[in-house]
Amino acid sequence: MANWMLVSSADNFEKNRALGFGQAAMKSRHRRKWERVAPGDRVILYVTGVKAIGAVCRVTGAPFESHEKVWGSDAKPLEDYPWRFPTEPVVALEKDRFVPAEPLAREIEYTKRWPAENWTLAFQGNVHELSDADADLIEAACRQAAGEPAA
Repeated sequence: MANWMLVSSADNFEKNRALGFGQAAMKSRHRRKWERVAPGDRVILYVTGVKAIGAVCRVTGAPFESHEKVWGSDAKPLEDYPWRFPTEPVVALEKDRFVPAEPLAREIEYTKRWPAENWTLAFQGNVHELSDADADLIEAACRQAAGEPAA
């Protein structure tokens, strides 16, 4: 099982919410990563701008390709997210309960590649693979923010 952190704008996060967090996608340049996505994988949704985690989902089926316009922005109308996979929410937070990423960045192993003052560099780009320990820590923080017991 793999753990994927997908980075997107607040607008794209809300598009995911409107879909009931039933689908996630990677940009066209991430085909090799998408080819490794499998049912049971965990998907963490990081929201740029607010620098926070908004949801944790689980992949529920086989990846598929689609060029139907779902994500993107008016600023980047040709941006494509063709590498998709069905998901279900594990924990999805309302905007006022998003988990700030900075405290997490100081705890997770993934961000230790960057100087502490430049922690945001770890959250640039569309797709990042995380260890089980890092994903567990993030999921626990999201469950706590949602008022749920840890899994």
